[in-house]
Amino acid sequence: MNLLFKALNDQTRREILELLRTGDLTAGEIADRFSISKPSISHHLDLLRQAGLVESVREGQFITYSLNSTMVDEIVKWFLQFKTKKK
Repeated sequence: MNLLFKALNDQTRREILELLRTGDLTAGEIADRFSISKPSISHHLDLLRQAGLVESVREGQFITYSLNSTMVDEIVKWFLQFKTKKK
């Protein structure tokens, strides 16, 4: 859970998750949408992968990233347990 919150604690990583919400992207396609270095984007993607928020598949020299919807569902379920019922 600590890795999850660390991953979500950064604006760039949250923006990457927003991008992946619309579909799978390669690391290069993600990097093209930011004005930071490709190694920095790779670091952000690695942290998101370690937290289980994204999955990656190597296809030749490209790595394609996708949102791990199962993990997102688990996060939502975890947060909903704290919702108080109105009386």
